[in-house]
Amino acid sequence: MPHLTGLRVTHSAIHGYGVITTRRFAKGEIVLEGDGVLYREDDEFDDTYALVLPGWGADGGDDPDAPAVYYDLIDQTRWINHSCEPNTEIDSRYDHERGALRAWWVATRDLEPGEELTYDYAFVGALAQPCACGAPTCRGLIVDADPEELAAVPEELRGHLRV
Repeated sequence: MPHLTGLRVTHSAIHGYGVITTRRFAKGEIVLEGDGVLYREDDEFDDTYALVLPGWGADGGDDPDAPAVYYDLIDQTRWINHSCEPNTEIDSRYDHERGALRAWWVATRDLEPGEELTYDYAFVGALAQPCACGAPTCRGLIVDADPEELAAVPEELRGHLRV
């Protein structure tokens, strides 16, 4: 895997491994691009490190009527942990020229050296898991904050919810 400029994989205070900054990133700056393998919903694959992304239209942009796609991360981006108060967000686009999906993380605020990169995994309610992000506004579970998803959280996990 190529070296991530301005970033380093290390042990995380949140969970397992994490990716920290080794230089400053400005709000709105692309922090890194991810590499992965594209799967459709009916394909057999391990989705542990897969992003669930919207399908795309003819222009490569999101198409709400297209089926979702799964982008299984195969590089250091798989070590970016979840936070209920993330400091990055993911954007993606299908690149017709390359014949490939592109996904990249953008800083949602200024990032200083030594900060761990995070994004909101926003799992669907049925797949919610306990959260260890430590953010003041932690939802208690890694789950989308949409009321419909919160309602779908399994009964045995509802005691973790803080929303």
